[in-house]
Parts: sequence; C-alpha cells; structure tokens
Amino acid sequence: MGKIESGLKKFGSLLVNVIISAFSLFCLFPVVWMLYSSLKEESEFKRNLLSLPIQLHFENYLTAVKTGKMDTAFVNSVLVSVTAVAVLLFIAFLAGTIFGRYVFKGKTLLYTMFLLGMLIPVHSLLVPVFIELKIFSLNNNRFVLALIYAAFGLPKAIFLMTTYASTIPRELEEAAIIDGGNTHDVFFQIFLPISKPILSTITILSFLDAWNEFPFSLILMGKPELKTLPIALTYFTGQYSVDYTPMMAGLAIATLPVVIVYFIFHKKIMEGMVAGAVKG
Repeated sequence: MGKIESGLKKFGSLLVNVIISAFSLFCLFPVVWMLYSSLKEESEFKRNLLSLPIQLHFENYLTAVKTGKMDTAFVNSVLVSVTAVAVLLFIAFLAGTIFGRYVFKGKTLLYTMFLLGMLIPVHSLLVPVFIELKIFSLNNNRFVLALIYAAFGLPKAIFLMTTYASTIPRELEEAAIIDGGNTHDVFFQIFLPISKPILSTITILSFLDAWNEFPFSLILMGKPELKTLPIALTYFTGQYSVDYTPMMAGLAIATLPVVIVYFIFHKKIMEGMVAGAVKG
C-alpha cells in the first residue's frame, strides 16, 4: 500500500511538472517567435510565419529605428516611466507608511478614497484629462504625462505599501525613538530599508504599467518627437500594408528591456506580494 501511495505521489508530481513546463513553453513561445521573426526577410515571413530564418537580417533593426524613430521613442519611454515611478514611490512610501502605522482623524475616509481609485476605469478619464490639460496648455509635456501615470498607479501602490507597513514590528520604531531618533530617522532609517521588498514590487509593476501605456500617450503627446514606444510601433502599419519584420524588430526593442528587468527582479515581486500576508 505504501509503494502504491508513493508511486501515485511521484506520478502526480511528474504530471504537475509536465503541465507547468508545457504552460511555461506556451507563454515563452510568442517572445521567441518574435525574436527570430525579427531577423527574417519580409517575403520569407509572409511565406511561412513559424519557420526559422534562412538568413539573419539584422538590418531589420536599423529599419525599425529609422521608420519608427525607435531611438527617440525609447528615450521618451525611459524618461516618462522612470519619472512616474520615482514620483509614485516617494508618495506611496510616505502615504502607505502613515496609513499602516498611525491612527489619525479621517484616516479611514482618506484610505477608502485611495482604494476607490482602483475601481475607476482609467480610460474613462481620458477625455476630461485631455480637455483640462488643453485649457492649461499642459499637453505635449513628458513630465505631465509621467505625473498622470503616477496618479493612476497610486491606489494600488498605497494599498500594497499600507498592507506591508502594518506588519513591521512596533518595537523597532519604539527602539529608534528611545535612541533619540526623530520622525525622519524612523521613516528613512527604519521603515525604508525594511520596505525594500514591497518597494521593489511597486517599482516593477508601476514601470510595466507606464512603459506599456498607449491611449494617454497617443492623445496627450501630439508632437512626433514626444511619442513613446507603444505609439512608435504603430508607424509600421500603413493603410493597405504592414511591414511585419521591422515591426517585429521594433517589438523586440520595446519588449526586451521589460523582460530583462522582470527576470532580474521576479523574486522580489513574489516576496513583496506575500510579505504582508503573514503577521510578525
């Protein structure tokens, strides 16, 4: 009986591993297909979508940079995304720590208002935001676009930070105060180092959101030299034709930085997401 149970457990474990491996390959295949398709000739790509390239055409990347102005768009995406994440991190760390650690009048109301922000479809605000920025002549401004991205990411970031901050032992805070530390010391010498896992999670998730955002960048950035990468990728599509292989090269340029960042910090994402789930 013991051998049968052991055999069933091994079979179950093997089955689970096979399913997970198959699912992983299924998820990775589009990225691999995009990479080798970006090195194919246009006629070769149209003849057989799944075949490997007969000859590597790295000039597709030069065409992508020239046609889609990927170099300018890449710089714009980096500036907007990094600025948005920096602003969001600063506000979310302070607000989340205050909500998670302190009791004050109106706390529940304020926190509820931030949480309600997660229920609002951000694209429903596209027209009002556009009209408001146009009235104040603030469109075609990368910093303003970054602030909009930061504002949309705040509800989720504050929720994660608040949950995490509430689990930090109060003894650490009390010990710092006894040693003569002030509020600034408690926040930036105690809370900040301890909060690195959740701040890493917020950083990556917020960066992905800002990097991939399309509608607001399309509407609010009217000048071609201010377009971000998602907008630049539309330059490969004409009225009657599509330049597939240069577009694949452009997709690779836009995707690889995000994939690399994710694989470097993916453990931090899981650590930060589950950190607030267990007290103590």
